[in-house]
Amino acid sequence: MTNPVSTVLFDLDGTLIDSIDLILTSYRHTLIVHRGETPADDVWLAGLGTPLRSQFRAFTDDKVEIDAMIATYREHNLANHDAMVREYPGARDAVARLKARGCRLGIVTSKMRAGAFRGLERCGYDGLFEVVVGADDVNQPKPNAEPVLKALELLEGEAGSTVFVGDSPHDLVAGRGAGVRTAAALWGPFTRATLAPHAPDYWLMEPVEIDRIAP
Repeated sequence: MTNPVSTVLFDLDGTLIDSIDLILTSYRHTLIVHRGETPADDVWLAGLGTPLRSQFRAFTDDKVEIDAMIATYREHNLANHDAMVREYPGARDAVARLKARGCRLGIVTSKMRAGAFRGLERCGYDGLFEVVVGADDVNQPKPNAEPVLKALELLEGEAGSTVFVGDSPHDLVAGRGAGVRTAAALWGPFTRATLAPHAPDYWLMEPVEIDRIAP
């Protein structure tokens, strides 16, 4: 028998907040500045949901250059953040319904904590989440299970009654590795065909369905 859901963890970008255009414009800007060209967006999207350092390793092994690329990316991202980031319609209300039912809620993201809090505030999610686990809170970020396990520890949750909602393969792999159920958010940039091999327990077609995982 499946345990009732009492804890719900969420990825942030591509799941609760629509920041994909911001991410891609920051990526293009960075590669033009440092390499004078912009590879196809698919190159960047393949790593979406993992930390910037991991993604820029696809272009160089030089730590100094990677640090410079990260700095350029973050400067551009920060300057354009508030104008480009928005809530996925219906997501905030669905999350609020879960909280009203007594679910423990947390964020598990590959962003740094400061960036995660800024996105949550910009999109009106203030006060809905008890914990935020960012890339700077763990040694091994997604797709490793460590961030999900860290959030569970902070919430004193049990894996058997927890669902991790995310839009990327990295989210689903991390959730499965932590022993929690997973839910695939199909409104993000990844297709059902890309996510299907990771066998999520729930398929969510649109944000208003988020609260159906804990009726």
